Amino acid sequence: SPPERDLEWTEAGIQGAWKYINRLWRLINGVDFSALRATGTDANASMAMRRKIHTAIFEMTRDLDQFHFNKAVARFRELSNALESFNGDGKVLREGLETLVRLISPVMPHLAEELWAELGHKTMVVDEQWPVADESLLDSAVVKMAIQVNGKLRVVIEMQKDIDKGDAEKLALGHELVQKAMDGKPPKKVIVVPNRIVNVVV
Repeated sequence: SPPERDLEWTEAGIQGAWKYINRLWRLINGVDFSALRATGTDANASMAMRRKIHTAIFEMTRDLDQFHFNKAVARFRELSNALESFNGDGKVLREGLETLVRLISPVMPHLAEELWAELGHKTMVVDEQWPVADESLLDSAVVKMAIQVNGKLRVVIEMQKDIDKGDAEKLALGHELVQKAMDGKPPKKVIVVPNRIVNVVV
């Protein structure tokens, strides 16, 4: 809760925090990265996870700078929830877990040090650099593009914001649902509305 807001004290809040701390420990404790896939079977899932990681870095850094500590806590809880259900690239999972530990370190320093050691590090997390977000991976840098064939919606796919029209056209034409709708016919015209729609006319 925001610190300026009145809040009724309850022991349930303490129990909730304790349960979350135990979830964090189970998430990271004993992860065998050697047993994970070097490359995930779903490249889209891995890229989506990386966007979540870097968006969490960006948003939590901003929240801490603005003294919005309640929001900062919500950010790393969202990230840990996403990592719990992630089943993609092992390298991306490690990136996510290491980022998560660095993000929680100002809030739960002792737990962060234990988890950092569990991840195989000999250094202390307090001595590590604060993570820096890759702005090209932020959610704000990605848009959902509707792909139509002859004016009928066939699929919605994510593309980089302000992507080149030629690249947007290639991604749209390469999608299996679009190819199926085209039924082997060549496109007569491809209309790209930046950041919104690609309409293929056959």
